Amino acid sequence: MDVLLVSPDPRSRELTALTVRSIERRLGEALRFRAAANGDLGIKAALRDRPQVIVADEIASRAGAFALAKTLRDDRDPFAGVIVILLERSQDAWLARWSGADAWFVKPPDPFEVADRLWELLEHRGMLPQEERV
Repeated sequence: MDVLLVSPDPRSRELTALTVRSIERRLGEALRFRAAANGDLGIKAALRDRPQVIVADEIASRAGAFALAKTLRDDRDPFAGVIVILLERSQDAWLARWSGADAWFVKPPDPFEVADRLWELLEHRGMLPQEERV
């Protein structure tokens, strides 16, 4: 399973990868991570590589996580994978919902909560190997 991490901060991408990686045991396979330093690069990578999961760190920029999610959901060939946004503040949850994100968490998120929600979303979308579904 491919995961795209979008954040300008390498440390944030590293911590997010650790959080998401916790589903590997349940999944029974290693995750493959790619990284993008901003929303523009994340959009290009997502359209080119079509990862199953995107976790985007909301940043104050022209192309942050909200723009990334909205652009991918509104594309001619809408992104069908799971999009998770890490928010700076809880008041931005409405923007995450508007953008088409599947889930959002205020930073720093609880790693277990993120992993459990990600698993639920993958299961709901039928993106887990057949034997992994409960």
